[in-house]
Amino acid sequence: MATFILLIIYLAFISLGLPDSLLGTAWPAMSKDLALPLGYAGYIAFATTCSTIMSSLFSGHLIEKIGTGRLTLISAILTCAALFGFTYSPSFIWFILLAIPLGLGGGAVDSALNNYVAKHYKAHHMNWLHSFWGVGATIGPIIMASFLTDSPEWRKGYLTIAILQAILAFILLITLPVWTKLAKTKHAEKTVHTHEHSDSSVNSGKFNALKLKGFKPTIFAFLFYCAIESTVGLWGASYLVDIKHISADQAAKWIALYYGGITIGRFITGFVTFKFSNLAIIRTGQITALVGCFIIILPLPDTLLLAGFLLIGLGLAPIFPSLLHETPNRFGEKHASKLMGYQMAMAYSGMSFLPPVFGYIATKTTIGFFPITIIIFAAAMLVLVERVNSGLKLNKRA
Repeated sequence: MATFILLIIYLAFISLGLPDSLLGTAWPAMSKDLALPLGYAGYIAFATTCSTIMSSLFSGHLIEKIGTGRLTLISAILTCAALFGFTYSPSFIWFILLAIPLGLGGGAVDSALNNYVAKHYKAHHMNWLHSFWGVGATIGPIIMASFLTDSPEWRKGYLTIAILQAILAFILLITLPVWTKLAKTKHAEKTVHTHEHSDSSVNSGKFNALKLKGFKPTIFAFLFYCAIESTVGLWGASYLVDIKHISADQAAKWIALYYGGITIGRFITGFVTFKFSNLAIIRTGQITALVGCFIIILPLPDTLLLAGFLLIGLGLAPIFPSLLHETPNRFGEKHASKLMGYQMAMAYSGMSFLPPVFGYIATKTTIGFFPITIIIFAAAMLVLVERVNSGLKLNKRA
C-alpha cells in the first residue's frame, strides 16, 4: 500500500512540473495572439508565485485539518481548473485572476507531498521525487512546442496539460480511501522511536517556528539555494552571450544541460543515499556547486566553461530534496508539516525576488557580475547549512 501511494506521489510531482515551465514556452505566441506586451508574462508569473507562497505558508495547518490526500486532491482540482481557464481566457486580466488558483494549488501540493515523503519514506525516495518534477518540467514545454510548430495553437497546449491534470485529479479521487487507510496505519505504527524535538516551543501549545534552534539559518539556506538555481537558469544564457560571446542557440543548449544536470543528478543521488548520509550528500553537493561557480568566473576555454555549468547543476541536484528530507530529523515530526510549508515559502521567495534584483542591478551595471553573484549565493548557503550542522551537533552523522 505504501508503494502504491508512492507511485501516486511520483505521478503527482510529474504533473506539478508540467505547468511550471509552460508560460515561458507559450508566451511568445500568447502575447502575439492577444496583442499583449512581452513583459506582461512577468505579472502573471508574479501573481502565481505570490499565491504559491501564501498556500505554502498555510499548508501545514491544512494538512492537520484535512490530511495530505484530501489536500493533494483539492490542489489538483484547483490547478486543473486554472489551466482550463488559461485555455479559454479572452483577455489579460483573466490570466492574472487564474494565476491565483494555479499558485494556490501548486504551493499546497508541493509542501504537502514533500512533508509526506520526508516523514514516511527514505532519502532516495525524496531525491527521485524531485527528479520526477524535472521530468514534468521537461515534458510540459515539449507538449506546448508540438502545438506551436506550424501555427500558434497555444490554447491546445494548455488544454492538453489541463486534461492530464484532470486525469490526475480523478486518480487522486478514486485512491483517496487508500490515503485515509494508510494514514491510520501509520498513526497506529508510531513507536517510541519517533524523534521529537525537545525544544519547549515545540511541546507547548503555542508554536513559534523561529524559536526552534537552527530553523532561521535553515530557511535562509533554502532562500539562497533557490536564488542560485533560478539565477543561473534565468541569467546564465545572457551572461554566456554578452560576456563570453557564445551564440544564443549554443547558450540555450548549455542552460538545458544545466537543468539536465539537476534532474539526472537527483536520479543518481537516489542511489547514493543507500551508502551516504543526507549530511554528507548536502555538503558534497554544495562544494561541487561552488567549484562550478568558480570555474565560470575564470578565463577558461568554452569546454571547461560548460563543465562549470554542468557541475553547478549536479552539485545543486541533491541539496534541496536532502534538506527537505532532513526536516523531521532535525526539528521533530510534531510540527514538520508547518515547517515544511515555511521552508517552501522561503524557497519560492528566493526564486521569485533575488533573480529579478540581480537582473535590475545587471541592467544598471553589467551582467559580468553574474558569476560573483552566484558565488555569493552558494557561499552563503554553505555557511548557513554548516552553522545548523554545528549548532545541532549533526556533523557526527556525516
